[in-house]
Amino acid sequence: MLAIILAAGWPIWPLLIASIIGLALVIERLVYLRRSRILPPDLLNQVVRVYQSGRITDDVADKLEQNSPLGHVLAAGLRNVDAPREVMKEAIEEAGQAAAHRLERFLTTLGTIASLAPLMGLFGTVVGMIEIFASQNAAGTNPAQLAHGISIALYNTGFGLAIAMPALVFYRHFRALVDGFVVDMEQQAVKFVDIVHDVRR
Repeated sequence: MLAIILAAGWPIWPLLIASIIGLALVIERLVYLRRSRILPPDLLNQVVRVYQSGRITDDVADKLEQNSPLGHVLAAGLRNVDAPREVMKEAIEEAGQAAAHRLERFLTTLGTIASLAPLMGLFGTVVGMIEIFASQNAAGTNPAQLAHGISIALYNTGFGLAIAMPALVFYRHFRALVDGFVVDMEQQAVKFVDIVHDVRR
């Protein structure tokens, strides 16, 4: 591996840094974006039971808020159960936007790496081409310099694509996952609003 890095020249270093950052972000998002962590399966029913029992306190709402992104959204509704329907929905929507923003954390960086890696590889290719042309002189071609230039060009192009492809796949996967979670949170929040206001009637 070290021999490849040395053969690829200095343009490989930004690509290596991008690959390490990309891998760290993928692992972090895989750990964080688990359905059981974002949308605990029985949380809505528990919140409805708390509401029906009348045991709504600031402490209960605070614990619910820290529970999960869905908990954060439902806590906003729980704090506004005595408010009119529109006020309650508005509070839930604001909490939902904040939760969605947290779910999307680091995705822009991952998408940037997916877009930038091929360009960084192309930059390495250009550097390699410069080395190839520099190997030409009045006495002929310097074979060692020519081989080094070809190595820089090919290794950087290949490495840039090898980083970009999985980064793009994971970026698309996480985007779809987050969109699905946001829709599910909205549906559960609407159910909670309907339950609260149907009970009042």
